[in-house]
Amino acid sequence: MDEQIEVKELDSVVVHFSGDSGDGMQLAGNIFSTVSATVGNGISTFPDYPADIRAPQGSLTGVSGFQVHIGAGKVYTPGDKCDVLVAMNAAALKMQYKHCKPQSTIIIDTDSFGPRDLQKAEFSSDDYLAEMGIDSDRVVACPITKMVKECLVDSGMDNKSMLKCRNMFALGLVCWLFNRDLSLVSNFLREKFRKKPAIAEANIKVVEAGYNYGHNVHASVPNTYRIESKVKEPGRYMDITGNKATAYGLIAAAEKAGLRLFLGSYPITPATDILHELAKHKSLGVTTVQCEDEIAGCASSIGAAFAGALAATSTSGPGICLKSEALNLAVIDELPLVVIDVQRGGPSTGMPTKSEQTDLLQVLYGRNGESPMPVIAATSPTDCFDAAFNACKIALEHMTPVVLLTDAFIANGSSAWKLPNIDDLPEIHPHFAPEEQKYKYTPYKREAYSNVRYWAIPGQEGYEHILGGLEKDGETGSISTDPDNHDLMDHLRFDKVARIPVPDLEVLGDANDADLLIVGFGSTYGHLLSTMNELRAKGHKVALAQFKYVNPLPKNTAEVLGQYPKVVVAEQNLGQLAALLRIRINHFAPYQYNQVKGQPFVVSELVKEFEKLINAPMPKEEKGTTFYSKILE
Repeated sequence: MDEQIEVKELDSVVVHFSGDSGDGMQLAGNIFSTVSATVGNGISTFPDYPADIRAPQGSLTGVSGFQVHIGAGKVYTPGDKCDVLVAMNAAALKMQYKHCKPQSTIIIDTDSFGPRDLQKAEFSSDDYLAEMGIDSDRVVACPITKMVKECLVDSGMDNKSMLKCRNMFALGLVCWLFNRDLSLVSNFLREKFRKKPAIAEANIKVVEAGYNYGHNVHASVPNTYRIESKVKEPGRYMDITGNKATAYGLIAAAEKAGLRLFLGSYPITPATDILHELAKHKSLGVTTVQCEDEIAGCASSIGAAFAGALAATSTSGPGICLKSEALNLAVIDELPLVVIDVQRGGPSTGMPTKSEQTDLLQVLYGRNGESPMPVIAATSPTDCFDAAFNACKIALEHMTPVVLLTDAFIANGSSAWKLPNIDDLPEIHPHFAPEEQKYKYTPYKREAYSNVRYWAIPGQEGYEHILGGLEKDGETGSISTDPDNHDLMDHLRFDKVARIPVPDLEVLGDANDADLLIVGFGSTYGHLLSTMNELRAKGHKVALAQFKYVNPLPKNTAEVLGQYPKVVVAEQNLGQLAALLRIRINHFAPYQYNQVKGQPFVVSELVKEFEKLINAPMPKEEKGTTFYSKILE
């Protein structure tokens, strides 16, 4: 073997870490993505873990994965297939090999491929590589468990503790493969385990051992790789998950509004990290309450909103079901409340750790009576910050509860995020009752143009009032069962939401000359954008319109969707956005592409299906319809 190994420069690479739930794959992947973001690479990650608290060791159902796509420039998806697969045991190889490219490098711990391990992973022979059709030249077969124990033999750690460091050996190998600076890894570990310095140093020692193993034996690969960052906008960057970005967006909005932030919440996968993150920031005036159930979480936040706080509640789909009655109280009281729905697989308990977009119609219509609420859908982990900030701004300036839709994919996934300057963020002006209403205030007096009622904080002399769940007279605020008043109040609440100004729908790609317009909402943005780019690279005229504001819809929605001969709505449900657009836009009947797999879209599959659609002849239009409707297989 030559002493010098060639270093290849790449524009992007996808690495997939996989192993048992207890093998620390999420931590290894998170460290690698953080180090990559630190050196200026674009990143997109996808943690994928089982719903079991702890599945049987070595079982197929217990495999946990973390995929990270790093690039010289901005990357929009975690990638369809990986260039490097780390498989810490036989089950991981069996379950995750399907994510590999044909020539990908596979790193395995040979100590976890014994007869019992192969049996648990349902291999039929000892020659597991041949059974799966894997070329052994692509495999870095390393006795990781044995080498970790040898590395830590003098550490004083017990066997169980030493085994927990196996993920760091694999991380060291990957860092060698991609020429990563180990000092960045060491800094991360010392910070993470700052209260346990011995653990930090043990992990650092194992990372270095993995790196040195690759360097000394060249790990059976012809090249190592480097991803050089392209010119980026100067500033401070960090690797941030969607849940953390959401929490930071709420904090920033409270700062700009001059209000205390209150979060009433009940732990639920995959939203709990929002509660965990906000609980760390009491010094910033944040109050968090972990309530006894979902209903109490929402009700306590409504009380905080009535008392003058910027109030939020976080949950997932099952929690939205439970909160629905309390949300109606916020609607009829017209109180500012931010409701964060981190969508997951359903129905019922469904697939708690998997991602879907199946709550859209629930947050729009899942309450009794006419109960309009603005709905915003974040498009990426970093966009969760802006989406949360804007949800707060709408809630406070228009006196309404607002739903922020994220999902497990972007909530747990991460991207490189440039820290914003708080002074550069938009101003937020809560719609407080003016001085001239003192002693004349009633709770449903409204601004004429916007129909927004004025907000008076309890305890202010001259602004005493009562709110509640019974219908109120629009003039006096007293309980009213008058039919004309109820009709008026329903119209006012609906009209107030409809008048909220939102940005126009932006069209990317061949905006004025496309044969196909791709339409989506929320977290599918990166996959749909990548699909559009690949189709355009093939010579097709394609455009993309991604909805971030779902209620109210952008005012140019009908105009945009009516410009193109073929429109396909792609979403991770069975057609909820398509149904909404049919309701709101006359004679609109798009093609649909729907998947409910609990996994992100696969760009190569989208390209294949949409190319078929582009090349298909235009169907004969049916009377009264502008577009031909078809569910794509």
